[in-house]
Amino acid sequence: MRFALTEDQVALRDAVRAPLATGDWSAVAATGVFAAMTDLGLDETDLVPVLEEVGYAAVALPVTATAFVAAPLLAALGDDRGPRVAIAGPGGLTPFGGHADLILHLDGGAARIGGARTAASTVDTSLDAVVSVAGEVLTGDPALVGAAAARAALGHAAELVGLGRRMLELTVGYVKQRQQFGAPVGSFQAVKHQLADAYLGLEFARPAVLAAAWALREGVDAGPAVDGAVVLAADAAHAMSRAAIQCHGAIGYTVEYELHHYAKRAWALAALATPGDRLDALATTIGLPDPEELT
Repeated sequence: MRFALTEDQVALRDAVRAPLATGDWSAVAATGVFAAMTDLGLDETDLVPVLEEVGYAAVALPVTATAFVAAPLLAALGDDRGPRVAIAGPGGLTPFGGHADLILHLDGGAARIGGARTAASTVDTSLDAVVSVAGEVLTGDPALVGAAAARAALGHAAELVGLGRRMLELTVGYVKQRQQFGAPVGSFQAVKHQLADAYLGLEFARPAVLAAAWALREGVDAGPAVDGAVVLAADAAHAMSRAAIQCHGAIGYTVEYELHHYAKRAWALAALATPGDRLDALATTIGLPDPEELT
């Protein structure tokens, strides 16, 4: 099976690129993204390319949480609260919770409305994160809650691929211009190999994310596909950030440099997506023994 974008999906992706770059909520809303999975009748496979662009731009808004997770869940429940919705992660840590109208908790087999919020410090300060306490139960429907939780994880994976792509482009542009020993550093074999390996990781992750979106759309057991997509995307983004910082040399370690904006967003999203737990789940799925049982 070939997981590739259709012409319509490419057109939608390209249409949202400029509004996302502005970081303006109204401009993004004008594209129809927040109604894509409700009024417009689009599905997970249509939104994944858009979410990759959200990551590419490192948008400091809960676009993915609102459009991809909350909108279809709230529509299914007939609940129209909250134009800006953030999704709580492990321990109630909620990216963009500081300026969200509504926070959703999707753990414990139920969807709950977030209550009290406490400001939280994260490696990426643009996340405006808070720690939210779960309150009122919105629904305990396992199908709805499970689908929403899977979309939240897949949203992180798609954004991580976009972030990796942005870091790759920044780094390739830099090593083409930076001169050392009378030649661009990008002409050195060690630099080429690092970036080629990082690029390969992103190219493996992208179709895995699309495959997981297809599994969600088709209503099959999407758990392993989503877990695999998260693991591959998190690993690829992490490898890309390491290669990007190293290939930039000294400037790559300067926190004010643009690269750090994307690297820190990738580190934060990867932590929220819990790839370690998902890797354990995949090991269980394929019948690998617990490492403790081998000692």
